[in-house]
Amino acid sequence: MKIKQILLIFVGVVAVSVVAVAAVLTPSSGILSAPVFVRASFADTTDIRFKVGERRRRQEIINVKNAQETVMQQIVIAPGGQTGWHTHPGPAVVLIKSGQMSFYDSEDPTCTARTYSAGEAFVDSGQGHVHIARNEGNVNLELWVTYFDVPPGGTFRIDAPDPGVCSF
Repeated sequence: MKIKQILLIFVGVVAVSVVAVAAVLTPSSGILSAPVFVRASFADTTDIRFKVGERRRRQEIINVKNAQETVMQQIVIAPGGQTGWHTHPGPAVVLIKSGQMSFYDSEDPTCTARTYSAGEAFVDSGQGHVHIARNEGNVNLELWVTYFDVPPGGTFRIDAPDPGVCSF
């Protein structure tokens, strides 16, 4: 009987914890479409390395050893829409096809947007880097994203709680 009581208490604590975490996650809004076009595994062992930034200023080096699956997705966000705070299991290369994207970093206490316009691309480091993308313009924002090092059959987007650095 004692084991049953402990097990019931444990299950109750886990259930309350899951509900509490889900309550603070920030859902996306204004996503018009987000089809995944292809998902594949590397045929050979593949290590990936991105060097992002200028040599004289801050330079970030992103390493992935034995990358898992790669996923390609198109995302269209309506004016006023946003992705919600999230991260990715590995790095992602983002191409802006149309519109303008405001990118906010959870580690920036000033909540200053980095703006990317049609024809530009950037590397999101993923691996726990929490961020939000917003369409603060007046036309649809279209992104094409390639996610690297996604667990086989797993998610390429990991929802995160609002870090509290921005007022929106």
